[in-house]
Amino acid sequence: MAAPSARRLVGSLGLLIFVIIYTLVAMWFGATVVNAQGKWIQLIYYVIAGLAWAVPAYAIILWSSKSRN
Repeated sequence: MAAPSARRLVGSLGLLIFVIIYTLVAMWFGATVVNAQGKWIQLIYYVIAGLAWAVPAYAIILWSSKSRN
C-alpha cells in the first residue's frame, strides 16, 4: 500500500475548508434573502443549495486522487 501523498492532504483540507465556507454562505443567504421570499422559492433554493456543493467537491476529490505516475 502506497503512502498518502501531499496531494491527498491538500485535497482533504481544501474539501473541508470548502464545505465549511459553502455551508456558512448558503445558510447566511438562505436566512437573509431567501426566507423573505415565497415558499416555492425557498424550496427551490434549498434543494439547489443542498445539492450544488457536490460538483466542486467531486472535482476536488478527483484532483486529489490523481496519481503522479
